[in-house]
Amino acid sequence: MQPENQKSTDFCFTWQGARASLNLTPDFVAMEAAVTAIRVALPVPLRQHFDYLLPPELEVSIGCRVRVPFGKRELVGIVWQLAVKPDVSEQQLKPVLAVIDQTPVLPALLRQLLSFAADYYHHPLGEVLTAALPALLREGRPLADYLPRAYRLTDSGKAANPQSFSRSAKQAELWQALTTQALDEATVKSHYSGSALKQLMAKELVESFQTEIAPYHYQGLAEPALQLTADQALAVTAVNQAQGSFRPFLLEGVTGSGKTEVYLQLIPSLLELGQQILVLLPEIGLTPQTLERFSKRFRAPVLVWHSNLSDGERLNCWLQAASGSAAVVIGTRSALFLPFRKLGLIIIDEEHDLSLKQQDGFRYHARDLAIKRAALECCPILLGSATPSLESLYNCQQGRFTKLTLTARASGQAMPQLELVDLKQQVLQYGLAAQSIQQMQQQLKLGKQVMLFLNRRGFAPALSCQDCGWLTECQRCSAFTTYHKHSRQLVCHHCGATRAVPRQCGGCGSTRLAPVGQGTEQLEEHLSVLFPEVPVTRLDRDSTRRKGAFASLLAEIQQPGPRLILGTQMLAKGHHFPFVTLVVIVDVDGALYSADFRAPEQLGQLLTQVAGRAGRGHDKGKVLLQTQHPEHALLQDIMLNGYAAFARSALLERQQTLLPPCQYMALFRAEAHQSELCQQWLQQVASYCQQQPQVQQLGPLLSPLERRAGKYRWQLHLYAAQRPLLHQLLSQVLAEVSQWPLSRKIKWQLDVDALDLS
Repeated sequence: MQPENQKSTDFCFTWQGARASLNLTPDFVAMEAAVTAIRVALPVPLRQHFDYLLPPELEVSIGCRVRVPFGKRELVGIVWQLAVKPDVSEQQLKPVLAVIDQTPVLPALLRQLLSFAADYYHHPLGEVLTAALPALLREGRPLADYLPRAYRLTDSGKAANPQSFSRSAKQAELWQALTTQALDEATVKSHYSGSALKQLMAKELVESFQTEIAPYHYQGLAEPALQLTADQALAVTAVNQAQGSFRPFLLEGVTGSGKTEVYLQLIPSLLELGQQILVLLPEIGLTPQTLERFSKRFRAPVLVWHSNLSDGERLNCWLQAASGSAAVVIGTRSALFLPFRKLGLIIIDEEHDLSLKQQDGFRYHARDLAIKRAALECCPILLGSATPSLESLYNCQQGRFTKLTLTARASGQAMPQLELVDLKQQVLQYGLAAQSIQQMQQQLKLGKQVMLFLNRRGFAPALSCQDCGWLTECQRCSAFTTYHKHSRQLVCHHCGATRAVPRQCGGCGSTRLAPVGQGTEQLEEHLSVLFPEVPVTRLDRDSTRRKGAFASLLAEIQQPGPRLILGTQMLAKGHHFPFVTLVVIVDVDGALYSADFRAPEQLGQLLTQVAGRAGRGHDKGKVLLQTQHPEHALLQDIMLNGYAAFARSALLERQQTLLPPCQYMALFRAEAHQSELCQQWLQQVASYCQQQPQVQQLGPLLSPLERRAGKYRWQLHLYAAQRPLLHQLLSQVLAEVSQWPLSRKIKWQLDVDALDLS
C-alpha cells in the first residue's frame, strides 16, 4: 500500500480507491420525533448494513454502543449513521433495546480510519469496528463501570470516634488514612484490607466515587540523552521540523546504528506540548526492553499494549490513551486503533517485519494503516529498519517517503565480518562444520558469547523408519510432524495437531524409528555435549511459553561471561546482545529456492538482522553462514554488497517482472474438504474478473501447503497497475460471490496486499 502525494495541510492525505462510507453527521445530535431510524454496525461477517428504530425517549450519537436484537440473539453494535432512510418500511424494523453510551467510544478520526480500513481491505465494517474495541467494551457494560474509583469518608465517617475501631486494627488503619485524604482504588487494594473496606462501607462510614483520568504532566528527562552522531542528529532535526503536519519518513540504519536513540530524542519536544506518541513493535518479545528504555528516559507515563495483557490491563491502557493520561504507548499492531486524545507522532520499529500484517480475520497491515492514521491526525510518522521492506524503499523512490540514513554503528564499532562456510564434502558434527566449532571454541575461551541461529524449533523435523524410509506425517496437513523430545509428542506446526510418538513404523511395522534433521531442541542437547562447561540459553516459542520466561532468558544473556545462545527467528528482532562476538547461521539453504517471489527479500532481511546481533559491544563481531550453495547469487550479493545494494537489485527485478510493490495485488483463498470445489469456485471468480482485462490473473492454483487442518487449499492471484481498477473489481466480485451457491460449500477469504502466499 502506498500513499498518494500530499495535497494540502488541512486534510493532507488522500487514497485512491477508498469509498467514502463515513457519514460526517455531527457527533451529538438530538433525535427529533420524525427521525426514528439509525444504522448500526454489528460484529457479524456480513457485508451489509443494519437499520433499527430508535424509540423517541432515547438519544444517541454516532460512535456510541447500542444493544439491538439480531435474530434470536442480542448484539452490541456501533451507531454508524443517524436519520437514515431504511430500505424497508418502519413496521419491519426492530427497535433498539438500549443505548449504552452517552458519548462515543469511537471518536470521529478513528471512525474515519476504520471506515477506510473496511473499504480498503473489503472486510465487514462491524467486525472492523469490533477489532478496535477492548474485549470488555464488546460486552456491553457502560463505560462508567470501568472508570477508576476512589474512596473517602462520609459525614458519618468523619464524625466517627477512633475508639469505635478498637476491635479491628485493620479498619482503624484504613479509617485513619482516609481522614487525611481520599485514596484511589489501586492504593486501597495494595495497602489495606479488602474486608476492612467492605465493613466500613457497610457501616456507611466510607463511600466510593468516580474519579476523572487527567492528562499527563511531563516532568522532564529522568536521565540525560546520549550524544548523537551526525546522521542521528540530521534524522532528529528532519522529523522535528515536520511536527504538526503529515509527513512519512523511512529511517534506514544499519544494525546497532542507534535508531532507538533517534526515537527517544524525538519525544521530549512533543511531551512538552502535551502530545502523545505511539510506538509500534512487531513482536511482544521486544516490548519489555523497549519499555525499560523509554521509562528510564522520561518522567511521564509510558504504557504497553499487547495480547498477553489481561482484559482489564488492556482496557486501562485504552482509557488512559483516550483521556490523554498516557504519554507514550508501546504496543503491537492493534495498538494502532487506540483512541488517542492528542497524537503527535507515530513510530514503527522493524517496519519490514511480517508480524505487522494480520494473517487471519481482518487482514490489515498495521504499517500501512498507521500511515493513513498519521495523515488523518496530521502528524509525522517514522518507519525504522536496518532492512527496509521493498514497499517502503519503492515509496522513497517515488517521492512519497523521505529517506533518512544511519550508515554506521553509534558506538563506532565496525560492522561484523561475514564468512561463508561451504558444507560440501565436509563431515559435520551435530550439523556444525569443523571450522564453525573451532571458532566457537576460540570465542568461548575468551569469555565471549556465541549465538547460533536455526529456524526450526522442536527436536527434529520428522521421525523416519530406518528400514523402509517411512516418515511421520500430519494426518490433516500436507506436512511432516515435528518431533518434540521433551514432551514426547509429534506436533504439526501448521494446524497444531499433536499425538504421541509411535512405537513402530506406520509402513512396515519396524521399531527402528530415528529423528531426521535437526531442530533447536536437538542442537541444544548437542551443544551441551560439545561444550559441557558452557551454559546454553535457548530462545524459541517452546522455551518462552511460560509467562515471564522470555524476560528471564534475556536477563541471562545480558550477563557477561561465556554463553551459547541458540534460537529461531525470535533472535533476529532487534535485540541488543552486547557480549555476542560470533554468530553462526547453522542452515542458510532452507529458503534459497522458495516459490514465493518475496522469499529472497525475506531471507536477505533475516540474514542481515541475525548477523547484526554480533559485535554490538566493544569487541569486533563475526558471522559464519553455513551453506551447501556458497556460489548462490543472493548469498554473494549480501556478502559483498550488503542489504542496501541487494534491495536495490531486488526492487529492479520486481519492476521488470511487474510484481508488488510495482503493481497492486489481491489474493483469493479457498479451502474445503473437497479439492475440486475450491478449484471450481476460484475458476468462477477468475471468469468474472476477465471483464476487467487490465487486471492480470495467476491461477487458480494449489497453495504451496496443499492441505491444512484436513482441508484442501487453492489460490487466485490478481495484479493491477492501478489500485482503483483493482478495488473496483474486488467490490464487484464480492457483490456477486455472495449469491453463488458454491460460496456456501467452501471457506474463502480475500487478502489485499497479501504477504503470506503459503
